[in-house]
Amino acid sequence: MTPRIPPGSLRELGPSNWAFSRFAAKVMRVNDVHLFSTLGHTRGLFRAWLMFSARLMPFGSLPRYEVEMMILRIAILRGCTYEYDHHEKLGKRAGLSRAIINRIEAGPSAPGWSTRHHALLVAVDQLINTKDIDDETWARLDRFFNHRELVEIVLLIGQYDSLATTIRALRIERDQRIVKPQRIVEPQPSHGQLAER
Repeated sequence: MTPRIPPGSLRELGPSNWAFSRFAAKVMRVNDVHLFSTLGHTRGLFRAWLMFSARLMPFGSLPRYEVEMMILRIAILRGCTYEYDHHEKLGKRAGLSRAIINRIEAGPSAPGWSTRHHALLVAVDQLINTKDIDDETWARLDRFFNHRELVEIVLLIGQYDSLATTIRALRIERDQRIVKPQRIVEPQPSHGQLAER
């Protein structure tokens, strides 16, 4: 898909948004973080959104392992490859194995979930699909999470659902990883070969 709004330059993003976007690209080892260089067009709104997002992830009160489980499930349900690309990597850093990521793709009905993680994934599915969480699922969540965490769960799901909508509507392209060319090291002659010369 062709982006509806091209990634911005220094002039379009302003110094702080452009500098942040370039720094993030270097850290993530991509040519450009298209999400940031696109949303950065909004100047101050982008910085406010970043602060809100960061308070949910990575600086929220929920365990990072579970946050990444929820975000990956949202990306799968919404068909958002951009979110999936980034959070598959972040999820692995948070301790999600390939087997767990495969199980997240299969959903809450897959065997092997703990009661807590099953409740989390059911909540994600319900909130994405129906824009609500039923009383039975809420009661299960309430067994494991305090009030602050329950509010945060709903905000987190809503945030990444909204982000998937924004990515799709703006046709934001997936980021391209920087591939470093491999150095070709020529074999050094052995001592015997040197003597022969």
